Amino acid sequence: MTLYVGCLAALLMVCAGMFVRNYAAKQLLLLAGSYVFYQFWGLSFLAVLIASSIVNFYLGVWLRRHPGIGWLWVGIIFNVLALSFYKYVPAFSAAPDFFQHIAMPAGMSFWTFQALSYLFDVYHEDEMDPTLLEFCLYMAFWPTVLMGPICRLPKMLPQFRKTGRFVAANVESGSRRIVMGLFMKLVLAQILGPVVNRSFDQAGKNWGGLDVWLLAVGFGFQLFFDFAGYSNIVIGAAKMFGFQLEENFNSPYRSSSPSMFWTRWHMSLSSWIRDYVFVPMAALFRSPSWRYVVLVLSMALFGLWHGAKVTFVLWGICQGILLALHRLVLELQRRFKLKTGALLDSFGGWIVTFVGITLGWVLFRANDLHQAAVMYGAILSAGSYRKTELPLNYYRALIVLVAGYFALRAAMESRIFHRISASFQIAEENPGFLRLCWGNLWWAVAPPIVMLIIVAVLVLSRTATVTPFMYSAF
Repeated sequence: MTLYVGCLAALLMVCAGMFVRNYAAKQLLLLAGSYVFYQFWGLSFLAVLIASSIVNFYLGVWLRRHPGIGWLWVGIIFNVLALSFYKYVPAFSAAPDFFQHIAMPAGMSFWTFQALSYLFDVYHEDEMDPTLLEFCLYMAFWPTVLMGPICRLPKMLPQFRKTGRFVAANVESGSRRIVMGLFMKLVLAQILGPVVNRSFDQAGKNWGGLDVWLLAVGFGFQLFFDFAGYSNIVIGAAKMFGFQLEENFNSPYRSSSPSMFWTRWHMSLSSWIRDYVFVPMAALFRSPSWRYVVLVLSMALFGLWHGAKVTFVLWGICQGILLALHRLVLELQRRFKLKTGALLDSFGGWIVTFVGITLGWVLFRANDLHQAAVMYGAILSAGSYRKTELPLNYYRALIVLVAGYFALRAAMESRIFHRISASFQIAEENPGFLRLCWGNLWWAVAPPIVMLIIVAVLVLSRTATVTPFMYSAF
């Protein structure tokens, strides 16, 4: 009950902030609501967040007044050490018992990267001069503080400095994103989750080759539905209050190359790695081979960001090699003027990308290297395809969900869909009867949709519980 009362108090503060005309008062109410919301994950976590915000703010002030790579490194080292203390030190078995019981503050991986991006932007002399209140709000902003998307201060600061008001179009579009996100998380991810989680946790199970393939595909889509669903929820919630956040997913499984996939999957983190790791490191040397090395190193960091596990780092290295191979193929095609058909480029590229990403999910999800090796061994063993261990219902559910996803995405790009969307756009812009009908139609169907989602969760889950968001572990 205390949690619900606290969340309601935080929501009331945020709503009150939308009606005040003074933007400083709005910022104060938003920050208070964000802190009230965050403190339910632990007062000690809130203390760490506030301390990190204050230290990084004054590091930025000092760096602005005394530009130099040395002071930038001070900020980098501070943030990396703080994150490592909570995220990586407890993972080492040789660490003392005291360190093994340290809990990482919720969302620290995300807001630490936001702090680092601020320091990098200050070093590159971007025009930013936030107040301490504005910077603390940027670090603790309630939709993004737990699991992103990772924001950039140059985009958020102008939005914090606007006086707020509720706009009907924002409420409608935001609520649709929330409903879509809830459906992805509470229905689609829950259909795949129980079998996938149980199967990977049965380390000694002797899975067949087909089982491993379908578990890898299932985990990839479970992760997508879960995290993209969460991203839709927070982006929609922020939109309702007039804030535009970074998109985090853009149909990644329809990518025809590894490069395209990683510009569409966890986009806020991928772009962060590109802008603040890959580009600066690639500029150190002009050698083309160095860029391939930097790709692998950047993706290794991408894997390490997820946790202090060898499997994460190896997963990142493998994805970096996949990206480097793609670039190498493109370079060879340009050098020797090799041309392939558009169909082969798109469909063939999609097959290679889907297979490469899916194989990587085995390493990402495996509990240890031994389990990953056993599962890859099953994939490579022709004899293992003669047996199957997974329940038949999982095969059916996975086929329906994956086929339905691709069919839906194809339908959304059809001419008929665009014509229907255009007609709705006309209705929304019409100030008369059509717009009134469209708005009332949405509010008429939204509550039943939410109720259907809740009922579906209760039916699909025997325990009537929902697993936590998967990226809360990172």
